[in-house]
Amino acid sequence: MLDPSFFSYVTVMSITPGPNNLLLATSGVNFGLRRTLPMVFGILLGCTLQTLFLSSALMVLLSVVHAIRLPLTVIGCGYLFWLSWKILRASAPELRQKAQPITVIGGALFQLVNPKAWLMASNVALLYASSSAIWAVTVGFMALNLPCILLWAVLGDRLGKHLQVRWKLKCFNGVMALSLTATTVWMLVDAVAR
Repeated sequence: MLDPSFFSYVTVMSITPGPNNLLLATSGVNFGLRRTLPMVFGILLGCTLQTLFLSSALMVLLSVVHAIRLPLTVIGCGYLFWLSWKILRASAPELRQKAQPITVIGGALFQLVNPKAWLMASNVALLYASSSAIWAVTVGFMALNLPCILLWAVLGDRLGKHLQVRWKLKCFNGVMALSLTATTVWMLVDAVAR
């Protein structure tokens, strides 16, 4: 039986802005919902595998998690800065056919360097996997995470219909890139301060 706080924690962590959701909204704007769906399922797959892995390896990770936290955060933040740059320089609407959205595998692998995903999976493992069956935690996580991240892709898709003018798309991509950069700086400063 899952603790009731599991549902609110996973929902809040899944739906609040973070690297995944900013990338999903940006992909929805730039490529539409259909072409963003592989990224949605890749993120779901990656986060689910993280949660399953961390829940299964909880005892081992408790002894080394502090040692790997900062290096993982620095690597993840470096990748997020690079993604921010790519978003800022995203192509105009007429050139979008050459660009490609993130694939299922890319979305799943992105979770390896996504500090918020590691935080969420670690907390789920630490707080809930020890008192509930791992399969229940995994299935519950997937059921809560999917609608939250899908919402960001749908919102991006709907917003994209209004951003077909070059300057509007550039402004949107600039705001999203700055948001991702600010989130990354915040995570990096917090990690180094610990």
